[in-house]
Amino acid sequence: MSIIKDVFLDAEQKQEHNQQIRSCLKIWELEQEDDGRILPALRLSYTRLPPHLRQCLASCSYLQKDWNGYTSYALIRYWMAHGILDQFRVHGNMELEDIGELYFKDLWARSFFQKVIDDHTCYFFDMHGLIHDLVQSVAQGECFIVKSANTKDISENVRHLTFLEAGQNVSTTLQKLNKVRTIAAERIDIDESFLHTCFSRFKYLRVLKLLEVSLQVLPSSIGSLKHLKYLDLSLNEAMTKVPNSICRLQSLQTLNFGYCENLQELPRDISKLISLTSLFLTTKQTSFTENGVGCLKSLRFLSITECSNLTFLSRETSYLAALRTLWIVECKLLDLVDVNYQGTPRRLQKLIIKDVPRMVALPEWFQGAANTLQLLVIARCENLEALPEWLRSFTSLKKLVLDSYPKLSSLPERMCSLTSLKELVIDDCPELERRCQRDIGKDWSKISHEPYVSFHLFD
Repeated sequence: MSIIKDVFLDAEQKQEHNQQIRSCLKIWELEQEDDGRILPALRLSYTRLPPHLRQCLASCSYLQKDWNGYTSYALIRYWMAHGILDQFRVHGNMELEDIGELYFKDLWARSFFQKVIDDHTCYFFDMHGLIHDLVQSVAQGECFIVKSANTKDISENVRHLTFLEAGQNVSTTLQKLNKVRTIAAERIDIDESFLHTCFSRFKYLRVLKLLEVSLQVLPSSIGSLKHLKYLDLSLNEAMTKVPNSICRLQSLQTLNFGYCENLQELPRDISKLISLTSLFLTTKQTSFTENGVGCLKSLRFLSITECSNLTFLSRETSYLAALRTLWIVECKLLDLVDVNYQGTPRRLQKLIIKDVPRMVALPEWFQGAANTLQLLVIARCENLEALPEWLRSFTSLKKLVLDSYPKLSSLPERMCSLTSLKELVIDDCPELERRCQRDIGKDWSKISHEPYVSFHLFD
């Protein structure tokens, strides 16, 4: 009875918090010049949060104000890197990623996040400016946003630094700090001296985000950051090589090379990253070497994006026993069909394939995930003409998304065999949409039993 009572109390409190926050934000929109009485009200809602949500929300202080398009995926990995999710092991044997998603959704339900969009693979979100002010205030000086290259006054107690500008003066100021755990720089120019300062001073760095910073060469001294858990080098188009010393980062959990379009190859000893759970990669390789990515036994998330020369996946990919999510996006030469794979990773739950024009049919080896796959997204593979009849054996499938298939004209028979399917999304498939029209389409009878059918991607 006490558990049931706690659940009802939590639901009532959540509704009260939600209403209070929305009222504050509405008042603020009407009276933007006076937020002196709004922040205390929001702080009260913050103090009423459970401890785990308070810490998760306070950690959002490193996010930039008035910035669009944050993702739940990156935020959850940030929480993991700082050990925030480890401290509240109250969910039995749940994976940390799943716990993080629960916390994200809870904060969303309480209106601390806004403009949330379900991308079917993660959530995009914004944070209201006033909520950002709140999390800055509760962070108690642990977070600092460097807005000018001439910034000199940074507290010695700061732990999380976000850079909007960087320069020689900033590098000099960093020499005085030694407690920094997060360095985040996005869409600015940084020089080698900045990186050398970070790598030499901040030996206990947990998070390093260098997104679109005109990075050409990553110093080999990065291998000295033994405690680093999150490294994001995405969108650095000028970077052609990554030092092999990066493979000495035994604590690394998340590594992002996504959209580094000129990266010639992955580090030679990448298989030594024994703690790696998430890998985003873009390279100019035609194939992945043996004893490489396929040997990452802890890997749970793999994104292969814009690999313009990649022609086939290594057979070792099927050996990724822990893999739960596989993204394959914008790989124009990749052939997924005519390959002798050993099978699909046996724990695979989410499979996303987009812009793979050489895929004319779903590969037979996908059937290895029939008992585990919960999400299947197939988008913009314009030469795909039909879905296989064996798709009906995917009895764990909860969501199926079909996007931009001009040649796809019908669904498999016995769609009713997909007993777990809760959501079917069909978008920009003209012929299929015509056949699936409610009550009158030839294929409507195949899907009429589904709880939710949408013909728009972001309904």
